Amino acid sequence: MPGLLRGAARTAVVAGTATAVSNRVSRRQAGRWAQQDYEQQQAAQPAPPTGSSDDMGDKIAQLKQLGELKAQGVLTDEEFEEQKRRLLG
Repeated sequence: MPGLLRGAARTAVVAGTATAVSNRVSRRQAGRWAQQDYEQQQAAQPAPPTGSSDDMGDKIAQLKQLGELKAQGVLTDEEFEEQKRRLLG
């Protein structure tokens, strides 16, 4: 009987670990897809004229959006810094 319990416990640990890893991979991939969609949307939008007050408002909104993606774990620190650098020029 102890061997059966040990086997069941081992199976539960392996299944739980596999589930956790699978969920992490899925979240990471979804984040990458969201980032790609975001970049494509940004590339498709015409650039506003420089120096306008709307330009600064757009940059602030985009920075907030990037911050939210980072807070959700979609972006790593390095990805966040790179996007911020691109945005601020």
